[in-house]
This record gives sequence, C-alpha cells and structure tokens, in this order.
Amino acid sequence: MNAKKNLWTALGFRPGDDREGLLPDEAPSLGKLLLFALQQFIVMFPATVLVALLTGFHVSTTVFASGLASLCFIFVTGGKIPLYYGSSFSYIAAVVSITGAREFGQVAPDALISQAQFGIILSGLVSILAGFLIDRFGRDKMDRILPPEVTGSIAVVIGITLAGSAMGQAAGDWGIALATLVVTILASVFLKGFIGQLPVLIGIVAGYLFALALGKVDFGAVAAASVIQTPHFTIPAVSWGAVAAIMPIAIATIPESTAHLYQIDLYVNKLAAKRGEKRYEIEGKLGRNLIGDGIGDMVSALFGGPAGTNYGENISTMTVTRVFSVPVLIATALVAIVFSFLGKFSAAVNTIPGPVIGGLSIYLFGVIAVQGVGIMIEKKVDLFDNRSLAVIATILIIGIGGSFGFPNGMIPVFGAKLPAIATAAVWGI
Repeated sequence: MNAKKNLWTALGFRPGDDREGLLPDEAPSLGKLLLFALQQFIVMFPATVLVALLTGFHVSTTVFASGLASLCFIFVTGGKIPLYYGSSFSYIAAVVSITGAREFGQVAPDALISQAQFGIILSGLVSILAGFLIDRFGRDKMDRILPPEVTGSIAVVIGITLAGSAMGQAAGDWGIALATLVVTILASVFLKGFIGQLPVLIGIVAGYLFALALGKVDFGAVAAASVIQTPHFTIPAVSWGAVAAIMPIAIATIPESTAHLYQIDLYVNKLAAKRGEKRYEIEGKLGRNLIGDGIGDMVSALFGGPAGTNYGENISTMTVTRVFSVPVLIATALVAIVFSFLGKFSAAVNTIPGPVIGGLSIYLFGVIAVQGVGIMIEKKVDLFDNRSLAVIATILIIGIGGSFGFPNGMIPVFGAKLPAIATAAVWGI
C-alpha cells in the first residue's frame, strides 16, 4: 500500500476512494483501473476507427495515434484535464478531398495519406496559436468570442447530429440495440458501488452476449488476423493544397473543444462539491487545453493518424460513471497503443455488432447534447434575451439542419460545400 501511495505521489496523483466517483487527481486500485480503462477504450474505439474507415487511413495506426496523442495531451496539460483524444468527424470531408477515399474501408495510397498528414500537422498550429493567445490575453477575452451561447449550442449540435449514426446502427437489429440500451440505463441508475461505475461496459457485454446467442457475431476476421501486427506508419509529405483544405477546419473545432472543456469542468466540480472537496480550475485551463489539442493533432498526423479532438463519448462515460480520473485515461491510452499491435484483439473488438454500439450510442450521444444544455444553465444564459436567442437558434438550425439536410453534412453555399457543424460554429462566433 505504501509503495502504491509513493508511486501515485511521485506522479502527482493520490489513491482515491471510488465509492462516489473519482476526481481528476485520484487513481483507483490496479484491477479497477484496468476495468475503467477498458470501458473507456471500448467507448472510443468505434468512432475513432470509423473516421479511419471513412477517410482511407489505416485502422491500427489510427488507434495507435489516438493513444499516443492522448498521452501527449495529458503531459502538456500537466495531468489536470481529464479528456481523451480521438479522431474528429469535422475533418472527414476535407481529408477525403486529399486521400480520395470513395469506398468505405478503402485504404488510400501512402502518398495521399502523407499529403493529408502534412495538412493535419499544420492545422494543429491553429489550436496551439489560439491556446497561446488565451494564455497571453486571458480567458475572459475568449469568453467574448466563445460565450456559453456558442459552446453550449455547439455541444447540443454535436450530440444531436450524432443521433443519425446511433439510430442507423441500432436499426440493424432493434432487439439487440434495445437490450444494450436498457441494460446500460438500468445499470447506470440502479447499480451502486464499483459495479455501478461500469454501466457502459456492462451494457456492451450484455448486448454482445445477446447478439452471440442470436448468432449475430461473426468471428471470421479474428481467425484470419495476425496475433501481432505493426501499425502501418507513413511519413508526412509537403502539400500546400492539403494545408488549404484541412487547416481552416481547425478554426471551427475550437468551439467544440471549448464546449467539451466546459462540460468536464461542470461535472467534475459537481462531484467535488458533493464530496466537500476543493474546486478544480479546469475551465481556466482553456488555453492549455487548446495547445494540447494542437499538439495531439501534430503527434497523431506525424505517425499517420487523422486529426482529432477531445472525445464527447468518453466525456459522456465519465459523466455517467462519475469517474474523471486522469490515471484511468492514461491507462486507456496505453491500452490503445498496446492493442494497436495486437491484430487478433483489434479484430475481436470489431466483432461487436453495430446494433450493440448503436444502442449504447443512443444514450451516450444524448448525454453529449444534454451537457450542452447544462453549460447554458450553469452559465445562466438568458433564453429570453433576443441576442442569445438569435445565436442559439441559428447555430442549432445550421448545425442540425445542415447535417441532416445535405449529403455528408456538407452545405452547398455559393458554389462551395461547407461542413455543417464547422459552419454553425463560425456563424455563432
């Protein structure tokens, strides 16, 4: 026990009593740490891999890059911000314009991936610059540009626009999806203690076993996969065309990252207040958060991974389980790196049927949207003020309407096609 205390103390953390949840600087015992990390890994895996399959990037490389970028983010932010870095959907259209990926799962040529990598690396500079400006001039200046009317609305848009993906996957088999959803909700509401902090994992296992009993799980890919596989790394190649296509998207992802930071600040401090603990100054670290995001993009792209952001799915899981432990996220990142080299494990994770993920996502994506509402309530946004109404209303319609009203969420405007969420964010600003 003393050795464990010394280890956590040396790393700047403290052993935590997880009966009511874990705060960012607390760590559970090793066994619980691994279970919490596995839960977070499974939550981030489908969306992170989906971006790779849509853009032509290599799946194992994307998982590796996600883990490494998360470790770099945690290091840059001093272990003070409990967020996990995963692939961003905002960049898909811009990256596809470079990689030329047209079929789902089609891997792009290395030369084209390398060009996209260069664009992503330079896009990271946008977030880093924004972070330095906030650190230099203060967060109050950023609040004028990104008030809660914008960040809260963007969080709502992100959650709602993901609803189509959740429902589409669930529709593959409503019985499996509903079983997963109901078990997850029941576990999160009624189970107590440590087991009550694993509702996502419990829901996935229950849905998987139900699908297995129905003969809906295909193990063919597991048998064919190699036990050990090295991720396919590529080297960035200079392409100013890729910079022109990809770099501007980084401007629009800043509100998304800011919204996530405010969400995690809100729920961490709710738990801290309940336990009578000190207040955690997370939202005051917005500049460092954006710097970490930018470095995450650069690190991910350096090895052949896509651009990313801190992940709403993981935030939702932390909110439901009340486990905001940074050590858990460090373990999650290490799990991702290790498993990117394990071909059979990656193939086994891929056997989780889409309806299981869909049923789970109905809950988690909804939580993302509700957190956006929570931001506006916490910040006391006046919904009877015409200025606030104008900002919120137009962001919601441009972001949600644009995502569902046009193919791939690309709004045709004056001969150009603009990504709906990014356009809503820029409009709101």
